[in-house]
Amino acid sequence: MSDKAKLLFIHALSPIHVGSGQSLGAVDLAIARDRATGMPVLPGSGIKGALRDKAVGQAHPDVVKMFGPETDNASEHGGGLVFGDGNLLLLPVRSIAGTFAWVTSELLLRRFARDCQEVGSPVDLSGLSFPKEVSTCLVGKSTRLKIEGKEGGRVVFEDLDFKSNESDAVGKLAARLGKTVQLEALHLSERLCVVHDDVMSFLAQHATDVVTRVALDRDTKTAKPGQLWSEESLPAETVLYGVVLAQPNKRTGGAGELMQGLQKTVAGATQFGGKSSVGRGRVALHLRDTVEAA
Repeated sequence: MSDKAKLLFIHALSPIHVGSGQSLGAVDLAIARDRATGMPVLPGSGIKGALRDKAVGQAHPDVVKMFGPETDNASEHGGGLVFGDGNLLLLPVRSIAGTFAWVTSELLLRRFARDCQEVGSPVDLSGLSFPKEVSTCLVGKSTRLKIEGKEGGRVVFEDLDFKSNESDAVGKLAARLGKTVQLEALHLSERLCVVHDDVMSFLAQHATDVVTRVALDRDTKTAKPGQLWSEESLPAETVLYGVVLAQPNKRTGGAGELMQGLQKTVAGATQFGGKSSVGRGRVALHLRDTVEAA
């Protein structure tokens, strides 16, 4: 595999709030979303900034080579690493059986396969017969999400009810992703569910984590005027991914050196987004040049 492009997987260990800077309906502090699809997204600039801060905290010797100089000296040269946006791959959703499901769809998987092709690690989706109706879903043969009934197996997410179809291809995909992102201990192969794109759009809008927060007056212990607001976050166990490119210049060294430096930086838990003082944004990162074989 080439050192010029790798996949960066982002596994949320706690809810992630990367704000859009504007309200969305009843939510005062909404998360960033892709304009066309409405899917949650982590901007590449935020990923780069979080990793730069972590590298500075580690006193990493190649901070400037990887991320570029500080703002005051930004005209000297660019950093050698280019960070794409973090795109949604798996969204955790509460399930009647199996506690929760990791949900994805044809749109998300085909976009993922396209980006894997860019990195040089093809993912074959030809064995997946994606749901053609919003009332059906695909699960692996070892699934723990299915409820047996008179009309066959059903998968139920709160008030959403689907007819489940078992697929060997779902199990194989789950095995590869589980090994790549280290989700085997959480039984991804038993929790992966592929739904129709329209269902995925609905879940992406309504299955996020929305909490109401308040600032209290120290003396009266009542809410301060104007200090009651709602925040949206991606729930814990969400999995996203992005593409990282190495574009070295005369000041940065080679692509291999840059990627080795980034590999050291992503090790261990990392803080993404805002609200860190209330437990938001702890993630595990996995830098990969291939999607592991099952």
